[in-house]
Amino acid sequence: MIFKPVGALRNKTEKAFFIEQIQVYRRLVEVFCEKNGLALRTGPQEGYEEELRDIGVIEHREELEELKRFLGAEYQGFEAAVNFVMANRRLTGGLVEKLYNSGRKEKQREAEGENRLTLVDFFCGAGGLSLGFLQEGFHVKLANDIEDVCIQTYKYNHPELPSEKLIQGDIKGILDNIGSYIDGEIDVVVGGPPCQGFSEANRQRVIDEPRNKLYKYFVGAVERIAPKVVVMENVKGMLKVAGQVVEDYERLRIPRDGKVYSYMVDYQMLNAQDFGVAQSRERLIYIGVRDDVVREKGIAPADIFARIRKECEGVRRHILMDALRDIKPLEAPRIKNQNEIDSNVSGKKIDVNQYEDSENEYLALINQGRRIPYVFNHKARYCSDVNYEIYRRLEQGDDATDEKVKDIMPYAHRNHFFKDKYYKLYADRPCRTITAHLKMDCHSHIHPYQIRALTPREAARVQSFPDDYLFWGAYLKTYMQIGNAVPVMMARGIARVVRECLEQEGREKQQPQSGDGMETAECGQT
Repeated sequence: MIFKPVGALRNKTEKAFFIEQIQVYRRLVEVFCEKNGLALRTGPQEGYEEELRDIGVIEHREELEELKRFLGAEYQGFEAAVNFVMANRRLTGGLVEKLYNSGRKEKQREAEGENRLTLVDFFCGAGGLSLGFLQEGFHVKLANDIEDVCIQTYKYNHPELPSEKLIQGDIKGILDNIGSYIDGEIDVVVGGPPCQGFSEANRQRVIDEPRNKLYKYFVGAVERIAPKVVVMENVKGMLKVAGQVVEDYERLRIPRDGKVYSYMVDYQMLNAQDFGVAQSRERLIYIGVRDDVVREKGIAPADIFARIRKECEGVRRHILMDALRDIKPLEAPRIKNQNEIDSNVSGKKIDVNQYEDSENEYLALINQGRRIPYVFNHKARYCSDVNYEIYRRLEQGDDATDEKVKDIMPYAHRNHFFKDKYYKLYADRPCRTITAHLKMDCHSHIHPYQIRALTPREAARVQSFPDDYLFWGAYLKTYMQIGNAVPVMMARGIARVVRECLEQEGREKQQPQSGDGMETAECGQT
C-alpha cells in the first residue's frame, strides 16, 4: 500500500515519505482547482473519517488525533483537500487515486485476475524497465531495489503491484527466500545489476571480481526462478567481460519438474535513439532464452535481436528539442538552498501543464497519446554566479575548454580531466547520455537556450518517461533515479519483441550454436 497508518510509522524514512504523500495529495488538489478556476473551500463532509481509512492514513478513529499532532501545520491543508475530493468525486475523477490504499487494492485484484505474461524486475530502480514491459502487456509479479527513494517512486507509479511484492533490500535476502515471493512460472526476468572492476583486464575472470557480486546474485536469481527469457541491461564497459557473462549463463543447469533447463544467450550493444528516444544512450543488452522455449517456439536470442533491429529500422529518430518543447520556461534559482521550494519562476514539483493541448509527436509517444493536465518535477536547479556566467557565455556544443570561459573556468588547470564537466547541449541532436551524476551537478547538461541546467522533468522526458511519472524524494535524488533508469521506450521496444516471440505459435527449429566472441551490432544496423 502507498500509506502506512500514522500509528504504524516506525522510522524517520517512513515518516518523511508519509509527509511527502500528504503534501502530494494536497498539491494535486490545489493544481486541480487552479486549472479549473475553483476555490479550495469545502466544508466538512460526512464520512470524512471513513475516507481517511480508505486513503490509509488511519486505521482506527482513535488515530485521528495522532494524525493531527503528527502533521501539525500540514493537517489543515490536507483536511481541506480530502473534503474537496469527497464533495467533488465525479469532477476530480482519478486525480488522487494512486494515493488511496483502497483503490490500489482494487487495481491489484484486477491485475491478478488477468492472464498476462509475467515479469520479475531486480534492481528495478525507479521502474523504467518495468514500465516499458507493462506498456506491452506484461504483469509484474515482483520488483526489488535497495534504494528507499526508488522503491517509493516505483510504488506510487505502479499501483497494480502489491506492496509485499515490491521489496526494498539486498537481492541476496530475496534469493534466500524466493519461494515466499514467487509462486508459479515466470515468463521474463529483467534487471541491470551494478558491475565494477572492468578495467582489471589482466585478470583471467574479471567478472568474478568481488565488487561484481550483485551480478552474481542476478545470475543466481535466474537459476532459482528459471524464467523463459532473461533480459539483462548494463553499461558499455561490461562488453569487456561479455564472453564471461555468456559462460555463466550457459553453464546453468536447472532441475525442475523432472527436466533440466539451460539457457542460450546472446548480447548486443543497443542505442536508445534507435528506439525513438531523444537521447544517444548505448547500453549492452543480454538476452537469454531457456532451451525448451528455443525448441518449442523456434526462437533463439539472435532471432530476438534480429527482430528488434528490424523494428528499429522504421522508427523516427528524435532530437533534444523534441523533449524540451511544450514545457514552461524557467529561471534557475540564484540563492542557495532553494531547490526544494516551489516558485512560479523556477518551477514546482507539481504544476499545471500549460501545453496540454500541444501537438508534439515525441510527447505523444512517451505519454502514449494521453493528454496529461499536470507536469511533475519541472524545477530548475540552483546556479551560482560563476556558473550562471559560464552557462550564459557558452554556445551549443561548447565545453569547459572554450576560450569564452577561460578567464572564469574554475577547473581550467584540469581541463584534460574536466573537459566535459561543462557542456551546452545541442538542441538539434539527440541529447547526450543522461547519467546519475546529475545529482552531483548538472554542468554537463546545460539547456541549449535557457541559462540553466536541464530540470528533472526534462531529463525524464529525454529518458522517455511520461509526464505524469512522479519522482519522489529530495530534489537531487530525482536526478539519480532518472539517470540510472532504462529509457522507457527502449524497454518498450525490447518488450514488444519478447512478447511477440513468447506468444507466437511453436515451431520446431534446429538450435543454433552460440559462443564467446560473437559480433555486436547496434539496433538498426547490420
